[in-house]
Amino acid sequence: VGYKAEGNQHYKARRLSQAIRRYHWALLHLRGVDPNASPPLPAIGTPTVQLSPQQSELLYSTQCDCYNNLAACLLLTDTVNYERVRTYSEKVLERQPGNVKALYRAGVASNHLRDYQRALGFLSQAAKLQPCDVSVRRYLQDTEQKLSSYHTREKLMYQNMFSK
Repeated sequence: VGYKAEGNQHYKARRLSQAIRRYHWALLHLRGVDPNASPPLPAIGTPTVQLSPQQSELLYSTQCDCYNNLAACLLLTDTVNYERVRTYSEKVLERQPGNVKALYRAGVASNHLRDYQRALGFLSQAAKLQPCDVSVRRYLQDTEQKLSSYHTREKLMYQNMFSK
């Protein structure tokens, strides 16, 4: 939790590489106490830590926060790795399917990866949960336009293929 707090401080100061590093460290430490995580080396065996329901909830919510914050940091970097943004956002959505920030970031990443159908799914869900969010609406509209344009080009391509 300390590394996560440090990551938050670095993020607020726009020191993104340090923030990313702290969130990764936090996740590595949390993995050490996660009873569902596979051991890094098979010879070590499974973790013997038993967590209370409250501890499990804190563990998983902190992991989700770190993954969500990592995605936010990556979206602000000069060369955005949209695959990682989507992967981290999807990790959040596995545990928190209604997390609007993760839905939005997964949608943005999918849009930039030209996976418009998935982007539409993520952004539509986010728009249902946050109908007044201007950023969500803007990306949803952009994705719908790109998807429509893609379908039009695809239709023309098939028409040309079969007209010859």
